[in-house]
Amino acid sequence: MKGSRDDYIKILLPLYEASVTCDWDAAKAIIDKRPELVRFAITDRYETALHIAASAEPTKLAEEFLKNLVNMMEEKDLELENRGGDNALFAAAVSGSPKMVDILLKRHKGMSIPLAASTYCGNHNMARYLYDASEKMKSLTQMDRIFTLNHCVTADMFDIALKILTDYPEIMDAPAESQFILDALSGKVDAVNKKEPIIIWKIVDSIFAKLYMKKRVSKKDHQALNLLTRVLNSTIKFNKLVIDKILFRRVEDGVQKYSGIVFNAAAVGNTCFIIELIRIYPHVIWMPNDDGHTIFHIAIMHRHQGIYNLLYEIGSRKYVIASWTDKKENTILHLLGLTIEKVQLQTQSRVSLLLQRDLLWFHDVEKMLPPPLREHKNKEGQTAYQLFFENNKDLVSGSLKWMKDSMVVATLIVTVAFAVAFTIPGGYDQENGFPIFIHEPTFLVFIIADAISLFSSSTSLLVFLSIITSNYGQRDFLYSLPRKLVIGLVTLFISVAAMMLTFVASFFVLYRNGLKWVPIIIGILAAMPVIVFAALQFPVWLDMFRSMYDSRYIFHPKRNMLYNKNPRL
Repeated sequence: MKGSRDDYIKILLPLYEASVTCDWDAAKAIIDKRPELVRFAITDRYETALHIAASAEPTKLAEEFLKNLVNMMEEKDLELENRGGDNALFAAAVSGSPKMVDILLKRHKGMSIPLAASTYCGNHNMARYLYDASEKMKSLTQMDRIFTLNHCVTADMFDIALKILTDYPEIMDAPAESQFILDALSGKVDAVNKKEPIIIWKIVDSIFAKLYMKKRVSKKDHQALNLLTRVLNSTIKFNKLVIDKILFRRVEDGVQKYSGIVFNAAAVGNTCFIIELIRIYPHVIWMPNDDGHTIFHIAIMHRHQGIYNLLYEIGSRKYVIASWTDKKENTILHLLGLTIEKVQLQTQSRVSLLLQRDLLWFHDVEKMLPPPLREHKNKEGQTAYQLFFENNKDLVSGSLKWMKDSMVVATLIVTVAFAVAFTIPGGYDQENGFPIFIHEPTFLVFIIADAISLFSSSTSLLVFLSIITSNYGQRDFLYSLPRKLVIGLVTLFISVAAMMLTFVASFFVLYRNGLKWVPIIIGILAAMPVIVFAALQFPVWLDMFRSMYDSRYIFHPKRNMLYNKNPRL
């Protein structure tokens, strides 16, 4: 709208404010005086009041405002574009409200559907609505359909992507499209890989489903895996040169390299992606990248046992692959030593467990490697054993530091618990030397809790001390040390809990005849640090118990994954 600055301040600015706040009474008062303003730009970006209203947060008030405004406009007014070339329907699609889009489409059914915009912004519900509203993208060009499909895959809208491929299967005739989708899916580990929920969550889910009478639907219904299978089935129809280019090659700085989709999937641990690929194109197990690493070498480097375990399903061929050396004469056993995870990326409490897990890896890979290669030296003259244990020095020192820190806490509790035993609440009877409150039940709780605190903290201290002073080799981390770490940490927690119970019991002794609410409140407050400590340390305990009992079963899976119809991770 062209006019004086005074008109802008008195008319357009209030109209803009009314459009932003969805104040229809204020907007109507202005438009009734100047009806032409419904189609005039009121911002520097050439946005009309309709653009502003369509961009608002989807509320009942916004919907009513938009409906009233649209009823005052002609169809062609709804097509007005801002400086970016976007109309009000585009703004509504980006805002994510199907109801607001429906208001605009009912007023002007011939408007172009901005499906690509909603998929690009990740508005899943809006994208579903617009896909149906666009009559399955009937009026869109093939290029727009491809753009929309790519946005759907990138934004995890796999159900819509599957619909597009069902309605327009010819899209997959282009190798570039297969490469784009496979490249995107190769990095989506959580979406592609199926994981069985813990049994307790299955029960809870079932109960809530019955309570609310809702149909339970599995997450994403494995749509990403279905999409992957469909794209792979289309890709396998190309000739071998095209397939190899799609799966294994990537152009970097104008140079074509063997560092493509397959190797990326192996690096991030996308096990189901690799499984589906091997099923449909078995040749993938033999293909090395530019460094001479197959998918199994890469899986070992990144500690992805799901992919590594597939070696046990390919028979004697695993020994051929295990015998390969890379360009630097490193065996698969050398790669374990070259890729030790950095200590600074781990919490101190998990460092020793990390070392134990790496030792399990070393032990298993060593058995797979032919005996003559176990002492093989790389170009730098190092055996795999030398390389592995040289790079593990930081892990050993890190685990010792954590144990020393735990000893400080245990020592402090021992000191406090020992002192408390001689400074009992109420003191001693001066005539016979017995505690004054010796016959009180709460006093008995006080004594027992203090004794438990002292004994458990002493046990924890001695366990950590025995670990530090003993001459443990790195191989001892396999089973013995995790067990002792569990004992040390559990007894440390018991000592903290018992110490807090001692503290609370002393108040019950002192306030036994009055003000009983005081020890009750103190008891509740005292329980908080114990609960917080338990919650914070629970992941550590879980890791330790897994290291004790589960770690020996991480290799050699009991059921096949590769040629099982429904592999479950």
